[in-house]
Amino acid sequence: MPAITLTQRLAAAAAVMLCTIAAQAQTYPAKPVRIVTAAPGGGVDFTARVLGQGYAALFGQSFIIENRGGAATIPAQNVAGADADGYTLLLHNNTIWTAPLFEKLPDYMSQLAPIVLATRSPNLLVIHPSVQARSVRELIALAKAKPGGLNYASGPVGAANYLSAELFNHMAGVQLVRVGYKGGAPAMSDLMGGQVQVMFATTGSVIQHVKSGRLIALGVTGAEPTPLAPGVPTIAASGVPGYELIAIYGLFAPAKTPPAIIATLHKAALQVLAQAEVKEKLFASGMETGGGTPKDFDNAVKGDVARIQKTIKPH
Repeated sequence: MPAITLTQRLAAAAAVMLCTIAAQAQTYPAKPVRIVTAAPGGGVDFTARVLGQGYAALFGQSFIIENRGGAATIPAQNVAGADADGYTLLLHNNTIWTAPLFEKLPDYMSQLAPIVLATRSPNLLVIHPSVQARSVRELIALAKAKPGGLNYASGPVGAANYLSAELFNHMAGVQLVRVGYKGGAPAMSDLMGGQVQVMFATTGSVIQHVKSGRLIALGVTGAEPTPLAPGVPTIAASGVPGYELIAIYGLFAPAKTPPAIIATLHKAALQVLAQAEVKEKLFASGMETGGGTPKDFDNAVKGDVARIQKTIKPH
């Protein structure tokens, strides 16, 4: 019998590996899956729960939401260092790839594999009614007339509302002063009370206050108007050409997760996000459903980083 060559051995090993990966995908998930996410109560947590519930219904397996408070890098670290077997996933937003641009935080993005961009949420530029402006242009004029005289409420450095405000400062040539908060509830409370004047808030958190007249919406941070806030123009069309920044929420796995498992999770996510009841539930919370390929999600992340690095000076 002729000797087996090295090439033949390598080919045989590769075939075994492919069969193993295929078998993993066919039996996956065979046990509960953890989705690690941010502290409860926000858009990140809500997206994780909606997607997790959809996955559970499709796969007939438990998807357990594990909330990790603190810096966004805490849940990212937990998942980046986990076994790459598809049983530990991360659902998070812009903060995990933008916060390290501004603070001395670990950057775990190279250790994560994108699965799907699950939801999008443009912010609304809202003001307290006491502010003497009723359009983006009037707010810019007021801010330029009184440099440093207007404050904006912000979540953590790197969060979408922080980035929206700092991008506005840069592109509009104004100096809104940041007032940082640990959570959205105290920030909203101070905005409603007039202790701060401006906020770039998630649409779902403020739209009812806008409808009641307790807050005034001046613009949407996305490139296009959104049905989440009917009649509100984009900031780009209201005096700041080219302005765009939205919160995006997506699912990741450890970087070395088998491609077949990534594909299984991606396909199932698209099925969940296509369901009418899921779209309605997300819309009611101020979010639009996402989609696209893992590569599309990766490109969105890289585009976000590039735009921020070009326009916002790190603090």
